Amino acid sequence: MSGEKILIVDDEQSMCQYLTIMLQKEGYEVVGVLRGVDALREAKARKFDLVITDIKMREMDGIQVLAGLKAIDPELPVIIMTAYASQKSAIDAVNKGAFHYLIKHAKNDEIKMVVRNAIEMRRVRREVPASGRPGVRKESMSDPRMIIGKGPAMQRVFQLVEKVAITDSTILIHGESGTGKELIARAIHFRSTRASGPFVSINCGALPESLLESELFGHVKGSFTGAIKDKEGLFKVATAGTFLLDEIGETTPAIQVKLLRVLQEKEIIPVGGTSPIKIDVRVIAATNRELDEEVEHGRFRADLYYRLNVIPVKLPSLRERREDIPLLVYHFLRKSRPNYADVTQAISKEALQFLVDYDWPGNVRELENIIERSVILQAGEVLQVDDLPEVVRINRRPGASRRLFEGTNVTLEELEREYLVTVLNETGWQKKKASSILGINASTLYRKIQRYGLDKERAREDKEKEHEE
Repeated sequence: MSGEKILIVDDEQSMCQYLTIMLQKEGYEVVGVLRGVDALREAKARKFDLVITDIKMREMDGIQVLAGLKAIDPELPVIIMTAYASQKSAIDAVNKGAFHYLIKHAKNDEIKMVVRNAIEMRRVRREVPASGRPGVRKESMSDPRMIIGKGPAMQRVFQLVEKVAITDSTILIHGESGTGKELIARAIHFRSTRASGPFVSINCGALPESLLESELFGHVKGSFTGAIKDKEGLFKVATAGTFLLDEIGETTPAIQVKLLRVLQEKEIIPVGGTSPIKIDVRVIAATNRELDEEVEHGRFRADLYYRLNVIPVKLPSLRERREDIPLLVYHFLRKSRPNYADVTQAISKEALQFLVDYDWPGNVRELENIIERSVILQAGEVLQVDDLPEVVRINRRPGASRRLFEGTNVTLEELEREYLVTVLNETGWQKKKASSILGINASTLYRKIQRYGLDKERAREDKEKEHEE
């Protein structure tokens, strides 16, 4: 669960309830109010990480709410909701300090993405002490957002990550939406010499050009309406750390020119500024577009592409690594049902096979969402085929993968063993941390390790490594 606090302000009760329920399902703590005066009272009474407010409301509109919130907490990100994308007042709100504006009929994924970006921005700026030196990001790849994959495709990615992490070279991660590009970027950061510095990320496609430019490079006081003081850009915030430019293919030509300067000269010029500022940042870019094709069609600068593509990392789609699906299913089942005694018994063989045979256009993110939804709606204790959404039951492709349970020697016990090994390796065999992720107590984990002979296998591998050295 995320735990960040979000305040929703909308005089339409149905809209307020809709946003509240959607964001609560994402793990946020949400408070909904119907009036601007109530929003300001709540903001004075407690700390929020984000506010989402409608722009057209009775008594006090969104612009007035924005001004009141900024007086209480100047760094509080505020998202403006508007009925029309071209509404001038929404654009004015951004110029007056709103983080972003969203159309009311925006897709859920777009709303969630902008919310994540706003909260991440808030978190990053909190990590910068008064001295201006970035704080240390206390996060480990063995936390719940671990990377799971035992098949050859992901093993090649893991091997590449280990090789490139120790360098300071620019990396371009390419993969379809939902394949885990940000997880890989974090893995690179936390295995690098910059691990004690901040990991900063921004989705380049989530912000308008003017706001993206200000967030990347900063601005000086008076450079535009609403710029009431100097503001550091995220390139400066990420000093001594790593900066992930997610969805780099969505940037405009003007932003691309400025990014090229960053990579070539290692310096930035804030919006409205004249003097360049040197930076010390490792840049990782990510995209779901074929950037070489974008270059060919004139939509992406060739010189920037070659600067970014120093070390390319290609992430396979989930349908290209079906052997990992059972492990991922168990992982997400454990997250959805943390008190379940034996997660391998929480889903039927037939239901698991349906999941393996589906093509997953949304990749790992879609799988996680479907598991969460199915667990909430399932009829019995064990997840069955009928509990899966219709899209999975109708669009499965039998024969697209090897049958996991028919005509093979693969058993549920073997899959459980592989899952245990994955978690133990990710945690560096810290059994307390592994048992926490698995949702079982330490003694149960110890018995499973003994049962599968994992301790003997690890001891043998350590001895072989010592012999090689």
